[in-house]
Amino acid sequence: MIPEYLIRAFLASIMISVLLGLLSPLINMKGLAFLTHATFHSLLFGAVLGMILGLVFENLGLVMWAALIITVVVVLTIAELEKKGFTPDAAVGIVASFVAGLTVLGFGILYRVMAEKPYFPFSESIVSYLTGEVFLITLNDLLTLTIGGALIFFLLLLLYRDFLYISFDPDGVESYGGSVRAYLMILYVMVGAIGALIVKTVGLITLQVIAVLPGAIAMMTSRNIRKILGVSLFLTLAVELISLITAYLTDIPPSGIATIMLGAIYGVLLFRR
Repeated sequence: MIPEYLIRAFLASIMISVLLGLLSPLINMKGLAFLTHATFHSLLFGAVLGMILGLVFENLGLVMWAALIITVVVVLTIAELEKKGFTPDAAVGIVASFVAGLTVLGFGILYRVMAEKPYFPFSESIVSYLTGEVFLITLNDLLTLTIGGALIFFLLLLLYRDFLYISFDPDGVESYGGSVRAYLMILYVMVGAIGALIVKTVGLITLQVIAVLPGAIAMMTSRNIRKILGVSLFLTLAVELISLITAYLTDIPPSGIATIMLGAIYGVLLFRR
């Protein structure tokens, strides 16, 4: 009989694969890899802040919401700096430096709060945001992931063609009365929302890899948009499920397996070019 936790992990992996498989080509086509890394790092600061608030107010549900809110604020701040004339790299670099400093400061405060209010699961939660814990996903976590993921999925499908247009022809979008900045802000927020939704499941380290490499690999294999999407979705799903099954059989963390697999595939394709 298949264990219930494995079924939950399997269903979570499917939702994660669909979201990241669709998002990854957009990240590569629009050149958002640097921004994506900065955005995902803000998730760690948000999680630390949420843990502090969770200890103070004795509510673990604040962790995910704090991570989501901080990430959206970071994304909007980057967009505002770009509006004021900063280059995208400069805007990301400025905000990322502050986020890094706040994260270190947050850890210091968290450890002091934990010393006053010992609560062991929080020390596990810190690690889970870095490495992931898909086998420990609860039914409530899976429900949140499914509902939130479905909403983002349908919004992503609705706007996907527009996102492609602004990637290849932003001037054309502006000439037809569209707002490239508005679309980019929506895309930035969606990147952050997806990250906040799944970071505890796959881990921050693996999230940065799976969000970028499938799309990069797909673009190395084809120039056709539909084929790129197909390869990205199939590759993300295959890697997630293979790493899940391998981890179940070997007790090796699935996030590490997925990262190594994608890195190896990308390296082979680079070597063959």
